[in-house]
Amino acid sequence: MQRTLMAAAVAALLPTAAYAGSERTVPLPVIEVIGKNEDAVSRQTGSVVLIDRERLELLQPLSTEDALRRVPGINTKSEEETSIVANVGLRGLSASESKSLILEDGVPVAPGLFIGNERYFNPRIQRIERIEVLKGSASLRYGPSTIGGVVNYQTKTPDDGVLVSTRLGSFDTREASLEAGGRSESGDAFAGIVATHARSDGFMDKDYEMSDIMLKAGMALGSDHQVGLKFSWHENDANISYRGLLLEDYRDGADYNPAPDDYFLTDRVGLDLNHEWQINDRASLQTLAYWSEVTRDYWRYDVDTAASEEAGRWVYADTLTGNNRSFERYGLETRLTLQHELFGIASDAEFGLRFMQEESDDTRIRATREADRTGINDRHRIDSADSVAAYVQNRMQLTDRLALTPGVRVESYEQKQVVLTDNNASADTSNTEVLPGIGATYELTDTAQLYGGVYRAFSPASNGVALDGLTDQDLEGERSVNYEIGVRGLQGALTYEVAAFYMEFDNQVVTGNSDPNLSQSNAGETLHQGMELVLGYELGGGFSLDTNFTWVPESEFRSGDNRGNRLPYAPEYLANASLNYSDGGLSAALTAHHRGEQYGDPTNAEAFPTGAVSSIWGGLMPSYTLFDAMAQYAVSDQLTLFGAVKNIADKRYITGLRQGIYVGPERSFELGLRYRL
Repeated sequence: MQRTLMAAAVAALLPTAAYAGSERTVPLPVIEVIGKNEDAVSRQTGSVVLIDRERLELLQPLSTEDALRRVPGINTKSEEETSIVANVGLRGLSASESKSLILEDGVPVAPGLFIGNERYFNPRIQRIERIEVLKGSASLRYGPSTIGGVVNYQTKTPDDGVLVSTRLGSFDTREASLEAGGRSESGDAFAGIVATHARSDGFMDKDYEMSDIMLKAGMALGSDHQVGLKFSWHENDANISYRGLLLEDYRDGADYNPAPDDYFLTDRVGLDLNHEWQINDRASLQTLAYWSEVTRDYWRYDVDTAASEEAGRWVYADTLTGNNRSFERYGLETRLTLQHELFGIASDAEFGLRFMQEESDDTRIRATREADRTGINDRHRIDSADSVAAYVQNRMQLTDRLALTPGVRVESYEQKQVVLTDNNASADTSNTEVLPGIGATYELTDTAQLYGGVYRAFSPASNGVALDGLTDQDLEGERSVNYEIGVRGLQGALTYEVAAFYMEFDNQVVTGNSDPNLSQSNAGETLHQGMELVLGYELGGGFSLDTNFTWVPESEFRSGDNRGNRLPYAPEYLANASLNYSDGGLSAALTAHHRGEQYGDPTNAEAFPTGAVSSIWGGLMPSYTLFDAMAQYAVSDQLTLFGAVKNIADKRYITGLRQGIYVGPERSFELGLRYRL
């Protein structure tokens, strides 16, 4: 269930064995943000949220963001119901920017962390087994871009046998998934597959067709070594665009696709290789090598602005542009954990080192309707970045109740851009960031813990900004100093967590520089502060209640023309509630999600544009509350039926703005089954 729990509750919800009933857990090492040990949560110096497989199966989300919007402190900006691109903001950071790190099995999922385009791949929820969300000083172990925190999606590891699932829903949605796995007789080796195919006409006729395949294998090499392999392949063709409805059509309840011929085409291939060496009973070494290649072709038709103004909706020309990019990444990361008693203090040290290379091939194709996937390449550039990171932290158990964890992370990177359509003109830049931090935990009682910390985080300027105009803009990273203090615990049937946070985010990149030779500078500042509250209560009789509330009174610009304004996509209030029921084979939930009003751009304009404005829209998006109901019933050990009604009240609401208004999905229905062979 979605709760932040003390060690006792973690032990109940997250057993160390991957699957009950197995004689031996399959040796498939992965880098976990939090971990599954009984004291995994209580060792963290920041706030933690875990969503396990049982909860995900009950919620029946269509996307990772459908699950994340229920987490305290997270705001999502959905552009369509399956969240093909990532729009996630933590703790008052804009959901339209990427200032938080998203991982899958410890591996970055963004196509480019340094070179840009962080949003253009989002893992499919069908292959996710568990979600870890970590905020505060504990996120110093990861980077870059951990200003808001870290989200880690852990993928499924199939059990022995075959599990088939299918789901049908509104908008002619059809989905089928397969999980199949097998072990060696000794239990020392494993191989499995998770595969999904889904297609839908989509809300507002934003159709998509998606295939996702993941292969996993693992084996023990003697008693001290384990290796794991994961191969994944993904393809998604989606009829989506930057364009939303014009204002009058939105007010009139229109539900057509405002860009019926625009397509967002993505595919991704990835390979991860893990190795774990248990050096002795006090030391272990974990190494992760990864490679991925992402291709994103975005074909968008040009607009006839005058005709659009006259028609009151977007009218398109017979010309289009393909902003087509491919990304390749290589990475190697190793972590050494060591228990020691230096200076007579029981300690757990961790040392980490990461090497990573990124490269993108960026083309702009001018095409016509008659030949809509080929044309003239009038801009072709190569962006690349090489980075090295190292960190060390040491958790010291000073007393039976008090533990102190200091640490430091260093990130060093070089960026380069070559414009092939400009006689191979090029520019490069480099930067190094030193990021110290310290956190602590204190056991107030056997079931209550105080935690807190302060750390520095950063987000690098992307190649397109750092090398604007093929000129080294001499930029440093965007930096924040983050403070957090909280308490979490159990009291009878009640579980709780309260956290207060304060983030001074400065050195942000803005347009303009006192040096006439430069166009960018590190002059932007924002301030974010607020609180998160999580409460869970066992009501009895099979009923329980989970709630969370986020209050961010300040998320504002502290410099520039927008000084004093609130950041876009940073609502003051977020809230979630879930009334749950479980008895025998039946489990059900009635959920509510509230998002407060939020602005669409930094000017804090309240009125929406009234015409066919092709720039990014502003406006004050009203608050809304959504209600969902879902249930599942285990007919037998082999067969489970499930279903959901989402947006029960059929609320019409605005999820975001771009070139027009994005409308949230209307009331929808889903039915499905899981059958284990």
